[in-house]
Amino acid sequence: MFTLVIVSGMSGSGKSVALHTLEDLGFYCVDNLPAELLPQFVQNVIRAEDDMPTKLAVSIDVRNRHSDLANIPEWLSAVGALGADPRLVFFESGDAVLLKRYADTRRRHPLSQFGLALADAISLERQVLKPLRQIADTVIDTSEFNIHQLRRHVITEFGLGSDAGMSLLFESFAYRRGVPADADFVFDARGLPNPHWNPALRPLSGRDGGVREYLEAQEDVNLYVSQISQFLDTWLPRLQADSTRSYATVAFGCTGGRHRSVYLAERMAEHARLRGWNEVAVHHRELD
Repeated sequence: MFTLVIVSGMSGSGKSVALHTLEDLGFYCVDNLPAELLPQFVQNVIRAEDDMPTKLAVSIDVRNRHSDLANIPEWLSAVGALGADPRLVFFESGDAVLLKRYADTRRRHPLSQFGLALADAISLERQVLKPLRQIADTVIDTSEFNIHQLRRHVITEFGLGSDAGMSLLFESFAYRRGVPADADFVFDARGLPNPHWNPALRPLSGRDGGVREYLEAQEDVNLYVSQISQFLDTWLPRLQADSTRSYATVAFGCTGGRHRSVYLAERMAEHARLRGWNEVAVHHRELD
């Protein structure tokens, strides 16, 4: 028997953060899986035999065909018969919170393609997803959560955080939209060479190979990475030892929050994992 977590819920309620957290915890994750493919997906995983992951997580939400969502109970039974232990976790937030989050991020709601106002799109989504909420094993209201609290809640919900020590979140952001209020360490990358001014790199992000290669060829960037690595290697363990806190956030900012800060957050998260930190997550505020 292996674990299968189905992540569902309202757009803007934190599903992406939850899925990324599960991935950090060793789950094999698939975002926006067509619901009708759920049994087939599990079958394909089982066929992998020796390479079969024991923990799976898939996101199924309003982006699916609405008619398919009504068949979720049948498909959950089917995957259970295949040896999975399915668990549906539903994330939600109040309408006012969702409206504010969309205003802050300026992202489009998945149902806005139908020409609906945001408030109407949220209302319709809540109605469409009501059958999933009714059969959910766990309902998590994220209205009062920040990203750190949500991540910790997911870790605790799945019983993986009791002895794991302090978790780390590496976050990128744009200074023009403000510094994350709950960051423990903030590093300014605006003095580094900016890939934005290279027309070939401008549409990319710091997660793309071309941007990484550009930045890693810069002497200033390598010096910056070396010095920040030494700082974090010194002070993060002391922060953990001298407090009872369960998480720490390290934030990197640049002008647009797309290239330099994203690269640094990814690079430092990779460094932290190599240094033995077990719970490491990355969040790109302007991209995620």
